Amino acid sequence: MGDRGEDEDLQMAIRMSMTPEPKRSKPRDAVAGAVSVSPEDSPESKTRRRELMAAAAEKRMAAAVRLSPSKPPPARLSPSTPPPAMKGGELGRRVEEPRLKGVNSSKELSADVANQLFTMVFGNEVSKGILAQWSNQGIRYSSDPVTSMGLVQHEGGPCGVLAAIQAFVLKYIIFFSDELKDALYMPHKGLGASFKSQSVPSYNFSSLTEGVKVSRALVRSMGEILFSCGSNRRAVIATLSIPENDIQHFEGTSEDEVIAKSLKGLSIESALDLQKVLRVETCTSQTTALQRLEANLSLFQSRMGALLFLISALLSRGLDLVQSDRDDPSLPLVTAPFGHASQEIVNLLLCGEAVPNVFDGRMDLGGGMFLKGISRDVEVGFLTLLESLNFCKVGQFLKSPKWPIWVVGSESHYTVLFALDPSVQNENELEGRETQIRKAFDAQDQSGGGGFISVEGFHQVLKETNIKFPPDKLEHLCSAGFIVWSEFWQVILDLDQSLGGLKDSSGLMGRKVFDLYHFNGIAKSDLNGSQVISGGETPLQRPRLTKLRVSVPPRWTPEEFMADVKVSTASTASESVGKDNEESKPESSQHAPLVDCIRTRWARAVCSWSGDPPSIV
Repeated sequence: MGDRGEDEDLQMAIRMSMTPEPKRSKPRDAVAGAVSVSPEDSPESKTRRRELMAAAAEKRMAAAVRLSPSKPPPARLSPSTPPPAMKGGELGRRVEEPRLKGVNSSKELSADVANQLFTMVFGNEVSKGILAQWSNQGIRYSSDPVTSMGLVQHEGGPCGVLAAIQAFVLKYIIFFSDELKDALYMPHKGLGASFKSQSVPSYNFSSLTEGVKVSRALVRSMGEILFSCGSNRRAVIATLSIPENDIQHFEGTSEDEVIAKSLKGLSIESALDLQKVLRVETCTSQTTALQRLEANLSLFQSRMGALLFLISALLSRGLDLVQSDRDDPSLPLVTAPFGHASQEIVNLLLCGEAVPNVFDGRMDLGGGMFLKGISRDVEVGFLTLLESLNFCKVGQFLKSPKWPIWVVGSESHYTVLFALDPSVQNENELEGRETQIRKAFDAQDQSGGGGFISVEGFHQVLKETNIKFPPDKLEHLCSAGFIVWSEFWQVILDLDQSLGGLKDSSGLMGRKVFDLYHFNGIAKSDLNGSQVISGGETPLQRPRLTKLRVSVPPRWTPEEFMADVKVSTASTASESVGKDNEESKPESSQHAPLVDCIRTRWARAVCSWSGDPPSIV
């Protein structure tokens, strides 16, 4: 009842605040014969009137801010503060605007900073095509019910930005679904008390992605990334200056349509173009940053969204720090000739530092030179096809993130791989021992991830891992003057456990079977979801979500490897019927480039799926 009374009073105050008081020839208390004040004109009544008018003014100002993303929402007006003067038809224009606590009001970039930013991102000879790609990609969910948890990509280029955000969105939707009721709640990082569910979430993503939840998941994902870039001290939010004449007429028009209209004809072709429209504000409070991101969500969903978020991340980190993170700061972050996001961009969004490499720590090249990699644990990880081609080596920080979610890189695109069950990362006996030995081996590997070490380093590995080779096997391994990992690991598998090896006569140690899911945000033809239209069958154009059954056999030798494939697929057939009604008997081993990426994380993985093969391009 109390709320209804306040709403009625507020509605009355809104009408009162928008209606000027009648002019009086002289003060009320000067009227002849006035010996008392009526209840309507008592001091308490005046105070209540001012409170209601202030609240009404604040409500109108908040509505105006939602249509003017470049300005922060007003702070709470005190009861004694008169509402700011607002001209009719100029909603959003204020005489004076109080600032939110923890926010620096939005401002323009200086010409020097705008030029540094534009050159850092695009270089000095960027094509109009690349600029168009990055100016026409919003951060929007797919409208297809099957992939409604995914961000859809229409333009080539910004996929690295979208995939990184997507990875964090999945973290919130899958593992923090209950907490999404609170729009401004950001859970503690990592596995722990925040993850309350003891059961594996459902594969039915439509039940996890109500509109409010997915919007809040997106806001919190963006906020977490920006604060990570700002060393958890600040987030810089880049928005656009929307001309006021474009936001006046919004009766019956959605906010998305208003922003789309205001951006019509806008093109970014130079640093000057960027400086004219870009506005930035710095938030030192996570709650305030989430409020501002939520208020500006429609702008990030507009065609400028991906570029604005990249700029926000770079400014949150600081342009000078970004350049110091990189091995070669002279190169643009958006790579030519196709405008793809560089590894520095992806690493910045995943770990808060724009380092160019994916190995752990730093690699000393001698002479005071070194290469920079990932320096700490991460929330979501990264796998790449390039590792399967021996072009790089992804370290354990990115391979084993706190949540079972990975951005997957190919030569030209970024997608996302994830699991619903965090236990897929739990190590069994074989994997735990392999991790211990591999870590010791990699510590002696000075080849840049080539997988071989010196004889001296090899003896150090044996000492640290308590492995005791017979003299003949030790002499054989050291005969070439260097030791290759694959040969070393094969001998370990044939070495008795009493000597530190992993020989297993049962053939059961190390087998794992689990499900992974792969999401590709590019809208492509889906032959499994064809629509029948007059004239024939037309494939649906939508992002792709593929479920993979993964079996990791315990051995590496070819004969035992193939035997384990048959045992794994046969044994899981009966299990899968009870667990998943839509899943039929697992098929034999299938292959696609994604499988090569998965094998960089689970070296002996065998994968199968239904329908079209998952695509990472």
